[in-house]
Amino acid sequence: MPPADSEATRPTDDAIATIAAWIDAGAVWPDGVDTATESDPLRHWSFLPIADPTPPTTNDPERARGTIDTFVMARLDAAGLAYSSDADRRELLRRVTLDLTGLPPTIDDLREFLADDAPDAYERVVDRLLASPRFGERMAQHWLDVVRYADTHGYEVNTERPNAWPYRDWCIEAFDADLPFDEFIRRQIAGDLRQDDRATGFLVTAAVLLPGQIGADDVSKRAARQDALGDIVTNVGEAFLGLSVGCARCHDHKFDPISQRDYYTLQAFVSGVTYEDRPRYDADFERRQAEAETLRLRLAEIDHRLLAHLPIAGSGLEREAIVSTVNHDRIVPTLARRVRFSILETNLYEPCLDELEAFDSSGRNVALATQGAVARASGSKTAVGTHELPFVNDGRYGNASSWMCDQPAGGWIEIEFPQPTTIERITWGRDRNGTYDDRTALRYRIDLSPLAASDDTQDTSWTTVADHSDRRPRGEPADAGTPPETANGAFDESPEVTALRDERRAVEAFLASVGSPPQIFGGRFGTPDPVHLLNRGDAEQPLEEVGPRTAELFDERLPAVDLGSDTAESERRAKLADWLAHPDHPLSRRVIANRLWQWHFGIGLVETSSDLGRMGTEPSHPELLDHLASRLLDADGSLKQLHRMIVRSTAYRQSHRVASPGAERDTDARLLWRFPQRRLEAEAIRDGMLAVSGRLNLQRGGPGFDLFGGRGGLSGFPILESFDAAGCRRMIYAHKIRMEKADVFGAFDCPDAGQSTARRRQSTTPIQALALFNSPFAMNEGAEFAKRIRHDLEQGDASDAERIAAEVDRAFELALARRPDDVERKVCEALVRDAGLEQLCRVLFNSNEFLFLP
Repeated sequence: MPPADSEATRPTDDAIATIAAWIDAGAVWPDGVDTATESDPLRHWSFLPIADPTPPTTNDPERARGTIDTFVMARLDAAGLAYSSDADRRELLRRVTLDLTGLPPTIDDLREFLADDAPDAYERVVDRLLASPRFGERMAQHWLDVVRYADTHGYEVNTERPNAWPYRDWCIEAFDADLPFDEFIRRQIAGDLRQDDRATGFLVTAAVLLPGQIGADDVSKRAARQDALGDIVTNVGEAFLGLSVGCARCHDHKFDPISQRDYYTLQAFVSGVTYEDRPRYDADFERRQAEAETLRLRLAEIDHRLLAHLPIAGSGLEREAIVSTVNHDRIVPTLARRVRFSILETNLYEPCLDELEAFDSSGRNVALATQGAVARASGSKTAVGTHELPFVNDGRYGNASSWMCDQPAGGWIEIEFPQPTTIERITWGRDRNGTYDDRTALRYRIDLSPLAASDDTQDTSWTTVADHSDRRPRGEPADAGTPPETANGAFDESPEVTALRDERRAVEAFLASVGSPPQIFGGRFGTPDPVHLLNRGDAEQPLEEVGPRTAELFDERLPAVDLGSDTAESERRAKLADWLAHPDHPLSRRVIANRLWQWHFGIGLVETSSDLGRMGTEPSHPELLDHLASRLLDADGSLKQLHRMIVRSTAYRQSHRVASPGAERDTDARLLWRFPQRRLEAEAIRDGMLAVSGRLNLQRGGPGFDLFGGRGGLSGFPILESFDAAGCRRMIYAHKIRMEKADVFGAFDCPDAGQSTARRRQSTTPIQALALFNSPFAMNEGAEFAKRIRHDLEQGDASDAERIAAEVDRAFELALARRPDDVERKVCEALVRDAGLEQLCRVLFNSNEFLFLP
């Protein structure tokens, strides 16, 4: 409408009357006036089945090295463009080596490649690099960007996540092993069902508020839980579907055909996942655990034989020491139905027993609850989950599963066996784990009764079999350090006893080395939370309950998964994984094919690689994308086969140099008339500097090394400026602090894991050059680089000029895998002469040739 104060443009009264009459008549719009139609969102290109188009013909078939080139060249032909010439062999080797491994080629690699005149020389280089363990480290870094991996929980406290790293190692190993893509999906969603626990770290890579950081009120807890589940849905949606599913949390998606109901039915698949550690399957640990079980049986046999050499209680030959760990009382074999342990005095506070055991003549503990034995006491001091009466004969040792009396002295604990049994030994301890030595009985008495409690109404059938009422001077502390096999008894020193004790020590040393099961921050799986549609995404406004169901927009393309709300947690994730990996899924293979293309060319065929929806960009080569997705299926999901196709193509092997008319018609080289040169990522720069200086540590796996002086929490993250050998590992193995930029390399657009990074944007700032030239890390690596050069050369009686010339040559060989040209030689020799070799080394680290993928 025209401005209200503009009479010159105001409609006339007649015009206004005409419009009013039209509205009164129903505002009928004549047919044919407006031919615009709204597109059907379900017909968006990425939601359609993956086609397998026939490779087109091209005007220059001799330049095509495979089907990839026919698709690219057809687009170039249509635009009046053509491929550039091939990159020279040195440039090509540097490109493919950096691209596939993240490390520069050595001068020996270059010499070997240049000397190889065989037609398949390059293809064999590619195969060697794909088989390198460095390949998985390189590709996993790209994937970890997508899933926002970090070793801290994030938010304000940002505490350490110490068991996240096994997922990082799993990703590296998966790419190295060329895990089929369908399995790559399935294991990250439900790997625990395949004894591949590390893979499910994918589900919980996002930041999360820990219980102590959430308000104590239920409202805050429900909101935090929705955020945590929302991040899982977002991760699945972006990483595997390439869709912004999270946008449908509060309302139907504004652009893609994803309803709010779709969002919550997808959430129902993972509503049993919580952000926690859990034990992970480890073949070596399982083997050791199985061996330990056998040795525990052997230990019981040793104890049975060893304890037969103890003197009988009351013989006067017992040792005076009572220990907090384990004490044995060998008695005259006695038929009994009950055993009572009476505490007369402790070293401190009310007495506590982690286990009371009674052994028959075969060495079997008949006091266990699992054997039908029942415990009762004069009185108990209960702390739920730690100190309870049933814990005294549950077979578990340690303070965390123990019984505590309600009085310091005079109380008793009694165990009744299911039937009369001949008892030969009573064993007890305050804390078998040796953590606590207070509350230990110093004076006690053991009695046996042949009658059940129901038959001994007067409680008078007891016979004392071990009386330690006067064993220790009052107040003398118990000794927690006495070895169990020497506790509360004096063995004879026969050869048999000596051999048994030696064997026992060896068995115990092995059992101690087994430790606890290794952990993974891979989510803990429990009973699924009920999932409701939430009005405006508000956890306090629940609507109807929904069960697990896949998004309806895919129902025409592949079988839907529609489960009931009572479906088990593991089945939910397994069904979701199978649906994502279905061979007819229109998105999952398109998404990964596009990502692989991006990892090699710096930008995907679809630029928005985590958004293939209607707000994402259109593919530059749609038929090529479907061709790659189809080849992935043909290759049984082999990602390495797709990598191989891409890096062998002429599109990849051509020169990066800018020329006309491509520079004018396709400035960004989206049509690929040249290879799009780009700067290396932060990790590749740091790794390359360490490789050239000779300090790169290629140790694989395990907990990350520190880039900061703290690993998480409120103490802050002081930056480390120097690194020992452990700190010279590849940067993928750094302990990654969420929301903190690494010193020096944080300036090179290194993601902070706050959000998913589908594609790293590249900035150019003065800080980058200053950091690479003047930072302590750069100074140190420059010095180490110079030291390596001098060590390599070890020139004896060479003149200064000869020495400097040799140093310059060697510096170029190590950093750039070539010799300097005449102009470079002259300038660099002058620099070394005037400022030292270290300066030249830092200059080379800052050169575009070192920092860019050519």
